[in-house]
Amino acid sequence: MKLYNTLTQKKEEFVPIEENKVKMYSCGPTVYNYFHIGNARPFIVFDVLRRYFEYRGYEVTFVQNFTDIDDKMIKRANEEGITVSELAERFIEEYFKDAKSLGIHEATHHPRATKNIDAIIELIKKLEEKGYTYTVDGDVYFDVKKFIKYGKLSHQPLENLEAGARIEVGDKKKNPMDFAVWKAKKEGEPYWESPWSEGRPGWHIECSAMANKYLGKTIDIHSGGMDLIFPHHENEVAQSEAANGCQFANYWLHNGYINVDNRKMSKSLNNFFTVRDVAKEFEHEVIRFFMLSAHYRNPINFSHDLLLQAQSGLNRIYTCIENLEFLKDNLSGKNNDDVSEKLNEFKENFIAAMDDDVNTADAISVIFDIVKFANTNINADSSKEAIEKCISLIKEFGDVLGILQKKNDGEILDEEIEKLIEDRNNARKNKDFQLADKIRDDLKAKGIVLEDTRQGVKWRRDV
Repeated sequence: MKLYNTLTQKKEEFVPIEENKVKMYSCGPTVYNYFHIGNARPFIVFDVLRRYFEYRGYEVTFVQNFTDIDDKMIKRANEEGITVSELAERFIEEYFKDAKSLGIHEATHHPRATKNIDAIIELIKKLEEKGYTYTVDGDVYFDVKKFIKYGKLSHQPLENLEAGARIEVGDKKKNPMDFAVWKAKKEGEPYWESPWSEGRPGWHIECSAMANKYLGKTIDIHSGGMDLIFPHHENEVAQSEAANGCQFANYWLHNGYINVDNRKMSKSLNNFFTVRDVAKEFEHEVIRFFMLSAHYRNPINFSHDLLLQAQSGLNRIYTCIENLEFLKDNLSGKNNDDVSEKLNEFKENFIAAMDDDVNTADAISVIFDIVKFANTNINADSSKEAIEKCISLIKEFGDVLGILQKKNDGEILDEEIEKLIEDRNNARKNKDFQLADKIRDDLKAKGIVLEDTRQGVKWRRDV
């Protein structure tokens, strides 16, 4: 399996630190609001990577943090007249609701910054002892010039780097690029006791401390959105490697940006959407399918038309599954042609796609290849075993991607619709085709699509 490593800027063979084990850390949300579609992409993509590792037999320890203390949280909590802790609890709960709807598995550990203050303080002490920090008026800063490899992840020399989001350039700093690992409290802010001041941790230090606590000094994979490469991940590298004297993460994976209707997503452009906004019109599975329809490192354009295309593609696969299930239950032939060889070929193609830097777009293409094969080659004369193998492989691949797991449990039509289907059957027997067509149209208006097959009338809900 090869992964594109931001650190080396090339695809590399994945070799875990421990055989058959993977230690992954992925940056989670700052919990002051519902998460938006830009957040959803890394949550979905790296959930798939974790699923794929498990599919291939690895034991995965997956850590995704919650940033539950920062300037945005303090501001919103004050606006609502509640504590930061109350705000965090509310939106952590809402995160899990949205994540579950998107098919995102819970992490092995979901640490919170405020629950790991001791670990954060210990890491800052370590940096202080090694001479990497300095303190001014209770604020503790990391001196980037002391870490000679600063810029190794973003591949920029220090003199070319500019201060990024959440780095305040002020008179207290020795250098503009220095960043706070501890902030002295301001009036009305939550705070914790520390050797330097009553205050709170900086943003970057929390991930270094929690990765170290839950996964160790060196981890296999660290992941997140491309926007986090600098300054957040660059600063994590500096802190962690300065403190521990060894490489922090062997592989760094970053997903591409999301644009909305070919423009950068922004509240000022009124094109900023939470997952809940989109889910009012499209099912969560459609959103996930859409996110996986492009390679994770490529930018992706988010639009209503593209979501409709994703919905259509997903429905096409589900229709194939439903048709196969229907055939399986209404077989008239006993053709025992073995499809195993062709399905094994599909499996090899799927694994090849996923082994090539988690190419979910090509993996989905393999599923469509199975659909095409089934639609062309599987019929009422096929064996039950052949049909079951096709269904099983589609769902097996779908499980890796976190899709195609809905079941048609033989939904019970209400009495009115059952009667309409019966009336239509009787009308056709009596050659009253005008009435039969009217009933079909009435059912379609109710979201029920009828398909006349050799085995009888088959129905499905028009999603």
